[in-house]
Amino acid sequence: MQRTPLYARHTALGAHMVPFAGWEMPVQYRGIVAEHRAVRTAAGLFDVCHMGEITLRGPRAGAALDLLCVNDPRTLTPGRAMYSPLCLEDGGTQDDVIVYCLRAQEEYLLVVNAANRAADLAWIRETLGARGLGDVQITDASEQTGLVALQGPAAMRVLAVLLAEPERPAVVGLRPFRFTRAAVAGVPCLVARTGYTGEDGVELACSAEGVVELWDATLAAGTPLGLEPCGLGARDTLRLEAGLPLYGHELSAEVSPLEAGLGRFVRLDGRTCVGSQALARQAAGGPPRHLVGLEPEPPGIARAGALVRDADGRQVGLVTSGTFSPSLGRPVAMALCARGAAAPGEVLGVEVRGRAVPARVVSLPFYRRRRDSGVVLS
Repeated sequence: MQRTPLYARHTALGAHMVPFAGWEMPVQYRGIVAEHRAVRTAAGLFDVCHMGEITLRGPRAGAALDLLCVNDPRTLTPGRAMYSPLCLEDGGTQDDVIVYCLRAQEEYLLVVNAANRAADLAWIRETLGARGLGDVQITDASEQTGLVALQGPAAMRVLAVLLAEPERPAVVGLRPFRFTRAAVAGVPCLVARTGYTGEDGVELACSAEGVVELWDATLAAGTPLGLEPCGLGARDTLRLEAGLPLYGHELSAEVSPLEAGLGRFVRLDGRTCVGSQALARQAAGGPPRHLVGLEPEPPGIARAGALVRDADGRQVGLVTSGTFSPSLGRPVAMALCARGAAAPGEVLGVEVRGRAVPARVVSLPFYRRRRDSGVVLS
């Protein structure tokens, strides 16, 4: 098991540590529900140092990115980021990543899933080499990078406390999927208005050596504002409520982004990227499966892999993720179902502990924050 630079901080706080993607990570501190609610009402701080960071550099880095991403990176300028699936030739998903433009056409940072870091690195090198782009410099910067996520309606108030006055307005005023560089509590950081919780907030990338100081300062500044350290448990319930995919569940080499409901991030527009032909065919004919939201009848909680059946008992899908929603106060799940088999409002059956539990099909996401001070629960 690998450990992040913050491991000692987690154990000192009494975190329950678990294996995750080859890392020993905190699943919870005070409790998943309490941490979840802290992010929805105030702020939470997550250790995400286990994520991978890969840089592409060189005069043809932009061309390389255009080949790798199914979202269109040609719109990226320095200071802008985008979400994109990376696809295989058959349309399946290699990974889903956040891309940061550091220098237009010449330097990009990709933040990749922890479990896919080595596979992504090998796939990128092989793909670019096979397409005549082997001169692009590909660097695994993961070991040198620390990354924390500050999320919640009070996140920007916490961040403001940690910024010097000259930098504060520009950093706090960042728009979604924008980033800048600033000293946060004196630690040089890349500050990005991104996250994985359905709430406002930022992700802070710094050196691996500086991340402990950054963590300590953020906790100290945020605790009076309701900030809590949060583990993987709350991260999962938060992202599920927000309808955000998790690689290995909603996305995989066998699941295309179109099937996973990510069509808005598949922007082909005549481009030839890896997987574009297969995705174009799937878009034209309609994906064979689609991701839907389910609300199982309480107290049944449908877990990943549970069978979904129609009124006649025929299997029409599989649950990809399921949990009890602390925000909604009821079970929720996402499932990949056959096209046309799960219309909104329809009641299907989900297998929970060997019995069929009624589950109503609902639109995603389950939870959507409002842009003002309140929230909307859907």
